[in-house]
Amino acid sequence: MAVHLRILVILTALAGIHSVTTVSEVSVKAGGSISIPCLYEPQYRNNVKYLCQGYFWTSCSSKVNTNSPSSGQFSISDDKIQRIFTVTMKNLNEQDTGYYWCAVEINNERDEGKYFHLSVTGDTPALDVDHQEIQGFVGEEITIKCHHSNRGVIKWCRLGRNCVTEPSGSIDGTEVTIDKRVPNVFTVAMSGLRTESSGWYWCDKGGSQMPVHLNVTEKPATTTVAATTLLTTTEPENPPTGSADEETSTVQSEQQSASVSPVTLIILLSLLIFVASVTMFIWFMLKKHKHAKAAASATTASCTESNVDVVYSSVVFNHPHPQAKRFAEVQTSYTQSDVDVMYSSVALKKPKSVLKVEANDDSVTSGTLV
Repeated sequence: MAVHLRILVILTALAGIHSVTTVSEVSVKAGGSISIPCLYEPQYRNNVKYLCQGYFWTSCSSKVNTNSPSSGQFSISDDKIQRIFTVTMKNLNEQDTGYYWCAVEINNERDEGKYFHLSVTGDTPALDVDHQEIQGFVGEEITIKCHHSNRGVIKWCRLGRNCVTEPSGSIDGTEVTIDKRVPNVFTVAMSGLRTESSGWYWCDKGGSQMPVHLNVTEKPATTTVAATTLLTTTEPENPPTGSADEETSTVQSEQQSASVSPVTLIILLSLLIFVASVTMFIWFMLKKHKHAKAAASATTASCTESNVDVVYSSVVFNHPHPQAKRFAEVQTSYTQSDVDVMYSSVALKKPKSVLKVEANDDSVTSGTLV
């Protein structure tokens, strides 16, 4: 193995060790994927880049290049601004274990390249991370957990720059702290992020590496701020004196309106429905009471305004008479009845109508019913 490493060192020197930079040892679980960043010199921005597989530089086979950026399980992309081309390998199996080369094609000259060793295992990789792509925001902090199963010195490095050894340090003005209190895990924290902090880094433990790409951007504005900006840009270019205060008040009102939560809206709507229901109930009861009162008034008026006068009169017999006797018997029979009924003679008084009763006998006193 030592002989092989010496040969690789010699071949790397021949291939231009200072022209291309990348990791040296990576480990992946079978079925997984990995992205490898390769940094190159500025003079090679427009050159073709490629991934080559094989132990010897002179006899390795090209797997993918920037002229044909996708080929089976391999793909390649070139960021000419950062001067980094990235190789991605997917669906790896144990047969994919071996040496690979990040290489730059140079016309009429020897190509430049740098090798790395890939180990594909069915067990836990020597060094791994949860995600190779990390998103951060300017001024904030990010953390990366590096899971390891080997021993050695712990480092956090940036591609083409310096490394920080535990417990702390800085890379390009960004503070770095390393915490290894959790067994088989060390956590890297980067604080005070800047847009210049974007780039490729890697965890390093005992000579094994795992690349991590960090993308730092400005934190997105909230919805309220976006609405405020829109409102401000739609105002006239030359507002009259005192309009600045009015504009500020309008913006604050818009922000307060936008900040009303759905729960508050639901509560207000429920109260409105309740008040409307109570109002409808009271209106219905008042209307019903009004109709009942009107009906009672109509009944009383009809009875009061009747034009019929009722007059009661009695007939008195001075002397016994056969019919009087019979009337008395009839009256007695009705009186002794179990039915509580009282009878009266009623005469209706009508204009210009007179009813005269003449006596058939001297024993009857005549009277007039009016």
